[in-house]
Amino acid sequence: MKTQDSASAPTSEPLLDLAALRADTPGCTSVIHFNNAGCGLMARPVLRAMIEHLQLEASVGGYEASAARATEVADFHAATAELINARPGTVAFAGSATHAYAKALSAIDFRPGDVVLTTRNDFISNQIAFLSLRRRHGVEVVHAPDLPDGAGVDVAAMAALMRARRPRLVAATHVPTNSGLVQPVAEIGRHCRELDLLYLVDACQSVGQLPVDVEEIGCDLLTATCRKFLRGPRGSGFLYVSERVLRSGAEPLFIDMYGARWTAPGEYRPVETAARFEEWEFPYATVLGCAAAVRYALRVGIAPVARRTPALAARLRAGLAGLPGVRVLDRGPSPAALVTFAVAGWQPQPFKRALDDLGVNSALSFREFAQFDFGDKDVEWCLRLSPHYYNTEDEVDTVAAAVAELAGAVR
Repeated sequence: MKTQDSASAPTSEPLLDLAALRADTPGCTSVIHFNNAGCGLMARPVLRAMIEHLQLEASVGGYEASAARATEVADFHAATAELINARPGTVAFAGSATHAYAKALSAIDFRPGDVVLTTRNDFISNQIAFLSLRRRHGVEVVHAPDLPDGAGVDVAAMAALMRARRPRLVAATHVPTNSGLVQPVAEIGRHCRELDLLYLVDACQSVGQLPVDVEEIGCDLLTATCRKFLRGPRGSGFLYVSERVLRSGAEPLFIDMYGARWTAPGEYRPVETAARFEEWEFPYATVLGCAAAVRYALRVGIAPVARRTPALAARLRAGLAGLPGVRVLDRGPSPAALVTFAVAGWQPQPFKRALDDLGVNSALSFREFAQFDFGDKDVEWCLRLSPHYYNTEDEVDTVAAAVAELAGAVR
């Protein structure tokens, strides 16, 4: 898996065998997939793990199949823990990153007047959840300001708010879904640890394309999906819960028979691990697919992926920069592999359909997804292109040329 690619790199780091990776990815033969920030193309081992388990369920029964694959199922927790530098008992499977996020929020005993301190670039579902907490529990939602150039949150200002407001929760999204911005989550985490504040990180768009180390970040809770840059199946994600949070006794609001033991008619006891955040019923084929996807990512190597994937995005931004009618929107010193741009004279759906017709997968983002960010940038919508390590430089250039042609044919 780790041999040579076309990008230059230090000889001490493993390089990627691009031909083998693309041969492992059936979708590469039919489409230029630049929607990895939405859902990555699955590799053959992921697809095989899921199909084989469904066949086993059909042959011997669902309960019996899960029992037969118990070791492989448990490997989801072990592999995910290895990926983020954690212990398997701190990882819980979830149906999505949003499911995991809601579970985490439900474990916090919010009271009227509590403060949630977050950024202006947190994911839309997270922002809505904070507003729901405000409506239901009287929680105050405080947004730390951005740096003057818009290149991420002003950490010094955020730290000052931590000291002044003593928030019940500090929350940040590592890579927002609506731009290539990479937030300084480890720097935020250092202030949270110094002040003993609860810290929740959304790593939905960073896991699988960038190194994510929960110890380095210093977070108490971290959520992610498996379907994006990890290239796992849809309907899957995970929640990391730190040892200190588990020791505190925190538990989700609605805990079930998998996460707790009914010890007496009027009593129950949560299990010791992050399994208290899981439910008894698992989509076992999906869990096995996720385990295969994480193991695949680990074999490929996060270091070479984190070098190649943003480099492809940088090449794409360079190809789009200066095109008439095209405005690249990404900010920050080292953007991730989410390339966003506005196109003058086009409506969003027709522009995306035109790219679809050319065999290029993409995604749309709207102001409703990013009220602060798109307000600052004065755009109502943008197109998002998100390459991954299995994409090629030729594909990047082809897509840039397609955008140039479409932008010149204003609708």
